[in-house]
Amino acid sequence: MMTGFIFRALEGRIVIAISILMAVAVLVPALNLLVPPDSFLHIPTYAVSLMGKYLCYALLALALDLVWGYCGILSLGHGAFFALGGYAMGMYLMRQIGSRGVYGNPVLPDFMVFLNWKELPWFWHGFDMFPFAMVMVLFVPGLLAFVFGWFAFRSRVNGVYLSIITQAMTYALLLAFFRNDMGFGGNNGLTDFKEIVGFNVQADGTRAVLFASSALMLALCLLISSGIVRSKFGKVLVGVRDAESRTRFLGYRVENIKLFTFVVSAMMAGIAGALFVPQVGIINPGEFAPANSIEVVVWTAVGGRGTLIGPIIGALMVNAGKSYFTGAFPELWLFALGGLFIGVTLFLPKGIVGTIQQKTMARRDIKTATRAEEGGVAATVGQAAE
Repeated sequence: MMTGFIFRALEGRIVIAISILMAVAVLVPALNLLVPPDSFLHIPTYAVSLMGKYLCYALLALALDLVWGYCGILSLGHGAFFALGGYAMGMYLMRQIGSRGVYGNPVLPDFMVFLNWKELPWFWHGFDMFPFAMVMVLFVPGLLAFVFGWFAFRSRVNGVYLSIITQAMTYALLLAFFRNDMGFGGNNGLTDFKEIVGFNVQADGTRAVLFASSALMLALCLLISSGIVRSKFGKVLVGVRDAESRTRFLGYRVENIKLFTFVVSAMMAGIAGALFVPQVGIINPGEFAPANSIEVVVWTAVGGRGTLIGPIIGALMVNAGKSYFTGAFPELWLFALGGLFIGVTLFLPKGIVGTIQQKTMARRDIKTATRAEEGGVAATVGQAAE
């Protein structure tokens, strides 16, 4: 069963994309760690961390594409799942600081000591263990998606109304995490990390491993997503997107299909957030900002929703452009982002990859029709000669 799932997932373009990601996971750390700093081929550590952040964004865009591109659910709240995964990782990293914090408390993080907390809150227990933290990275976003989707999809909330309430959910979490009494660091969030699984989080080798982990996890999630959309379930998923009423009439439990896809997508977003935090060194309530979730939609639309590879390309391109424009023309970046989204909507409605696929299929259809026409003409001539 698992073998069949993998074989279905390994479609030509997916194989190429996964191969590139695996090659990058090896090549970039090698150029960072093994090549002398004065060499032209050397990749500095800050660039490794920056590219690792881009890969986390690409994984987040892939997660959104699974629900928007193939199930028709335009979620404006995926930033919440990303941030929750990041907070789960941040809590683990904070527990690893121990007595090396500013206040030297071996149990309580510095912000709790500053706020005069006397004991560790119950929901922080267990985060000193890496396996437990990794389970929470999946469980917390998945649980929120399950509870939210259970009520939303069974109430048949669709379209713009669903998009609005996902954004409202994200904004509510933003306000909640800003509160100091929530126990998550308030406005400042979680930072000043020291170690991850016993290794210095600032060391070049650790940064290289985090980058490679991001690339490999993106490849794995791409494989899983491809397997889902190319299975029988994936065909039903597209049916829900294109004709929900007909799919429901055929006897499918549309709400269960949406719920499963939404939960899987949320877990992927949580993984992206968990990989993001140790590479940037901080997680705060700003990650819940509704604007962040809207940016993910822009990445997906630019690359091409419903293509899996498109959102990855879109996230990498847009964030690389953001890094350039915010440095060279900081006051023009938002205008450039808005112009990009408008331009794609008007001239590339299927995104970059979607447009390329459409033109490729159109050329293929023309060639097929031409060959069929030539064959018909040749047959007619042959019959006339007889």
